[in-house]
Amino acid sequence: MTQRHTARIAIVTVSDRASRGEYEDKGGPAAEAWLRATLTSPAEIARRIVPDGREGVAATLRQLADGDGADLILITGGTGPAPRDETPEALADVIEKELPGFGEAMRRASLDEGVPTAILSRQTAGIRDACLMITLPGKPAAIATCLDAVFAAVPYCLDLIGAARIETDPARIVAFRPKG
Repeated sequence: MTQRHTARIAIVTVSDRASRGEYEDKGGPAAEAWLRATLTSPAEIARRIVPDGREGVAATLRQLADGDGADLILITGGTGPAPRDETPEALADVIEKELPGFGEAMRRASLDEGVPTAILSRQTAGIRDACLMITLPGKPAAIATCLDAVFAAVPYCLDLIGAARIETDPARIVAFRPKG
């Protein structure tokens, strides 16, 4: 597979209030700032805000992966137990393969920071064609904790699925790629 030189990354904030302009989106900007501080390779980063709801979130993910050619989609918000939190279900509707280790690692990192409600989190990740999608919490500090916990595996995952190659600043995250 031929890999593109510039990664296309989308950040989707899932929030009824932020989508209506009643609440400032803090998750999307936090995820973008984390990426810009971590990536050393070229990347186009686009952000979207969508309301909670399984069908709308799934449609957005399909458009970003299939229509816009995103290599990586970070989805922040909608991963808790509240009735409108349906981001994991929307993700399940669009992915071909689930990668549950992402959620396990993110919950463990949050628990290790002393956040007892981490067990309520339903973060996960999955692949659709050549696009990796990762669900994240909505709070900026939790986003950083979770990305710190899993991002070392992201560049190699993107390599394996034929997405654009990304490189990280080893002072922040040492990307793991097997030797040879």
